[in-house]
Amino acid sequence: MARSKTSAAWLKEHVDDVWVKKAQKDGYRSRATYKLAEIDEKDRLFRPGMTVIDLGSAPGGWSQLLSEKLGSQGKIIASDILPMDAVPDVEFIQGDFTEDEILELLLESMQGKQADLVISDMAPNLSGMNAIDQPKAMYLVELALDLAEQVLKPQGDFLAKVFQGEGYEEYLKLLRSRFTKVLTRKPVASRARSREVYLLARGYKG
Repeated sequence: MARSKTSAAWLKEHVDDVWVKKAQKDGYRSRATYKLAEIDEKDRLFRPGMTVIDLGSAPGGWSQLLSEKLGSQGKIIASDILPMDAVPDVEFIQGDFTEDEILELLLESMQGKQADLVISDMAPNLSGMNAIDQPKAMYLVELALDLAEQVLKPQGDFLAKVFQGEGYEEYLKLLRSRFTKVLTRKPVASRARSREVYLLARGYKG
């Protein structure tokens, strides 16, 4: 028997609560940690000695996982326009990375290295109106890709949250032109009704 809209909405809320409660229990700052953890488990994103940039990092859920996985065996640089409490072995730069001053700080922090991986969980403040939200979301992932192309080493990887809708297919084609392989991931912790997916682009062509 098909679920009613009411029961489906209840189930969604229930699942959401499970992930939120799990994050609180495990000491993570957001449920998003489990999304990245699942992608890493499936695709083996992380390895010792990596240089990783975490864009849109606040409140720090992804940075926490990076700290656990790499710690002092890697270089982790996080950036957000919002403040973020310190995470062990993570250098945080607050500001808009599209501004020259913040970009310079980010590049200085890399100490002449190129990045092995750029990750972005950025999303705009949603209004609930798709005609407004979708262009804003696509603009953010375009900015993330632009930054990735400036800092990634050849064969480096890029992971970004993208919302399916207008501009999505064009963005997917762009990634495929820049990287050897592009994979689509929808982690279990991602809200079922959300249009968000994660695009993992591997093997930057440079």
